[in-house]
Amino acid sequence: MPASLRSFSSADILERLPELGALQQDCVHDGASIGFILPFDVAASQAFWTDNVLPAVTRGVRLLLVAEVEGKVAGAVQLDWDTNPNQAHRAEVRKLLVAPAYRRLGLARQLMLALEEQARLLPRSLLTLDTRSGDHAEPLYLSLGYVVAGSIPAYALAPAGDRLDATTIMYKQL
Repeated sequence: MPASLRSFSSADILERLPELGALQQDCVHDGASIGFILPFDVAASQAFWTDNVLPAVTRGVRLLLVAEVEGKVAGAVQLDWDTNPNQAHRAEVRKLLVAPAYRRLGLARQLMLALEEQARLLPRSLLTLDTRSGDHAEPLYLSLGYVVAGSIPAYALAPAGDRLDATTIMYKQL
């Protein structure tokens, strides 16, 4: 299944809000550690897109890159460059999401490579991210050249709310 990648505008976010919300819900319900815990309903998911992502995209300080398969939202990642003046050379990778039904197709890698291209155009020379330690995304980031800076134990509550997970801080110089 070939995927097409494109940047979503503010209008796209509003138009495709149900699909973006469903993508995030599917990932959280599948155990993704992306800042939310169960129960996680449609209203909470859509509020994330309208209250967090939409304003940043509208202000021009965040890119929402979406992977579509057969016209459906299958994945997304964000590049956030809303940094202080002394950090104008860096950006943060946020919320790499691939719907469970579309995993193992290379979408996460495609999204990350496209995000890096966009970061270079800004121009940003350093990308940072954090990911749950031991998560399936960690080997992907390592394979893309990200370097582990360290980990923080008991960093975030697991999506099921039953334990505290460590996070791994990573970076890549472009």
